[in-house]
Amino acid sequence: MDLLQFDARDLYFETEDSEDVQNLIRSASEMYGSGSAELPLLQAYLRAPESLNVLVALNRFYYYQHRLAEALLIAEKALALIRRDVGFPDDWRQLETQHISEAPRERLTRIRLYLFTLKSIGFLHMRMKNLALSRSIFERLVMLDGKDRIGAKALLELVERSEESVS
Repeated sequence: MDLLQFDARDLYFETEDSEDVQNLIRSASEMYGSGSAELPLLQAYLRAPESLNVLVALNRFYYYQHRLAEALLIAEKALALIRRDVGFPDDWRQLETQHISEAPRERLTRIRLYLFTLKSIGFLHMRMKNLALSRSIFERLVMLDGKDRIGAKALLELVERSEESVS
């Protein structure tokens, strides 16, 4: 299945959260410059812990604050939610091309979101110098995505070069 040939439906950001949660996310975006955006984002998370809008906002906040461990926790939470939606194995290491090729086409948007989220997790591990785990994630993504639509191949090569320079 070509990961670029799909109808974009069921996009996470098209799912509306409660007005309260939307206002908290909006508030956080306005407060980002002052450094006080975390509180409204955490309040939004407490109100909607399974909202991908909230999780993406929190992940971005932590990433841009260089709080990679927190960004990783949020990305892993998002991956678990998406995994449940698409019916993938609990462990990404067990994910095979068959899981993707046999999935209903209407789930392809969520499958891409899963794969991009896994790529993000691999990238965070790479930034945190967990190179072996990062390499494993990128190897799995390259195996799953033969046409490199997700773009993990260049990251795998970067990790491999980093490992060589450490050796």
